Amino acid sequence: MRTSQFLLKTSRNDFGDAESTSHRLLLRTGMIQQLVSGIYTYAPLAQKSLAKISSIVRQEIDIQGGLEVRMPALQPRDIWEKTGRDLALGATLFSLKDRRNRELVLAPTHEEAVTLLAKSLIESYRDLPAIMYQIQNKFRDESRPRAGLIRVREFDMMDAYSFDRDFDGLDIAYEKMVNAYKRIFERLNLPVIIAEADSGAIGGKDSHEFILPVPSGEDTVIWCKKCNYAANIERAEFRHEYLGDDEEPKNIEEIYTPNMKTIDDVASYLDISIQKTLKAVFYFIDNKISMVMIRGDLDVNETKLLRILNGKEVRLATMEESLSAGLVSGSASAVEMSGVQIIADESVKWGSNFVAGANKLDYHFANVNFPRDFQVDVIGDIATAETGFGCPRCQETLDSSRGIEVGHVFKLGTSYSEDLDAFYLDDKGVQNPMVMGCYGIGIGRLLAAVIEQHNDENGILFPFSVSPFQVYLAPINMDKPEVLSVSESIHKDLIELGIDVLFDDRNESPGVKLNDADLLGFPVRLVVSPRTLKDQSVEVKFRSNLESDKIPLIKLKEKMSEIFFKD
Repeated sequence: MRTSQFLLKTSRNDFGDAESTSHRLLLRTGMIQQLVSGIYTYAPLAQKSLAKISSIVRQEIDIQGGLEVRMPALQPRDIWEKTGRDLALGATLFSLKDRRNRELVLAPTHEEAVTLLAKSLIESYRDLPAIMYQIQNKFRDESRPRAGLIRVREFDMMDAYSFDRDFDGLDIAYEKMVNAYKRIFERLNLPVIIAEADSGAIGGKDSHEFILPVPSGEDTVIWCKKCNYAANIERAEFRHEYLGDDEEPKNIEEIYTPNMKTIDDVASYLDISIQKTLKAVFYFIDNKISMVMIRGDLDVNETKLLRILNGKEVRLATMEESLSAGLVSGSASAVEMSGVQIIADESVKWGSNFVAGANKLDYHFANVNFPRDFQVDVIGDIATAETGFGCPRCQETLDSSRGIEVGHVFKLGTSYSEDLDAFYLDDKGVQNPMVMGCYGIGIGRLLAAVIEQHNDENGILFPFSVSPFQVYLAPINMDKPEVLSVSESIHKDLIELGIDVLFDDRNESPGVKLNDADLLGFPVRLVVSPRTLKDQSVEVKFRSNLESDKIPLIKLKEKMSEIFFKD
């Protein structure tokens, strides 16, 4: 391909308002254009890379027995109402009406549609197991699209769905898909962390995310370097350790704490560790006000909070709502509190003689002990894990990293098949719900992730597997007949070898061409110039190296074959 025939437009603008390295480089290379917040057009250069990423994904899913289908993005809302996901997704779900006033949605995922497809195709145990997948547009009305292709409102995704007779079969399918994902990320040269995750609105029991650690990532993964435990921060557990001075519970007493409005103020005033305090946080959970009790040094994890309550929506209560429920600002606790649901983190059990609010202005209780001094409706792990906390699986401490979620897998179970009556006949003639799993990879997000992982101060460093072009052929001084003739011959030879080459036949200066070569980041750069032709050679430079080399023209074709087809 020649640049004169290819719509290539790079920019020297640094795009300082870009939120991530990949966003900035995608704009500078002209690979994407924003139409409106979270909605992008992909230029030819991006589309070539996306096609290669999609091909890798298809190959690996096909190896695991995946059958490619295509389902509509536009779907009737009533099938989403049957599963309850219209409410679970809320404003994230794009909704519209057709001319007949029928309510429709633009699908963010396809569990409902694929379950109905399986229902029509699968009759008995002889038809199972099965895996169906597609690569197709998805839509999510994100409240805050960000970082270019990292979080968008329209995107391409590979979504696969497994159907099995039982949960043992699901475990096998799940492992097969995890292995496929490992191969995909290996081929993209993305060193991911596989982390336990929350299932969110998709639902199901077990779930894992594939996280690429990068500083600009919007996700946080908690991990242990010793035992390899890893979990998304929404799911991560940690080892609770008793604050043990082995002191016996003392008699509760009221103490004067004037003008103490925060738990830090109280701890400082009483000259105690914040770990020896309990704090109360008021939430609205599914339109019901609730009090959460947690140790003073910990933060409430709202995802865990929803999970233990099987809730759908959570938000912090406003001051007005809290006051109406009996909150005394700066002095609230579950001690002598009534009229609200009380949830406690397990940390209330891992210590004694805490300080907590007395529900009375300027007063706190000392020597508060659970369950002697207060009762709760629900207790469980609702605290956020942090760096330095104890690993729940071994004696090491936990670390954390920012990262990008590049893949997600779920064990759905039977919830969708039961809601949509997708049953099969077993070998005894008994109807059973199909056991499902689902597996997603964002194609555009993978392109962004590759660029986040592979770049330097000059531009992108594309891996061979997904680079839009494999070779950048840069003739210098094209007005010289010999330079043009040799470049044309090399271009022809590379095409015959099956190598994807961009022949930069623009009438630009050497600096412009070589800077663009670095910015675009194709793996191999070939330079033909009067200087190289003096000794009948071509300058060869790998984008990942600083050094260049000269290859004799008569050996160039052999060298290129060695580079690209050595396996």
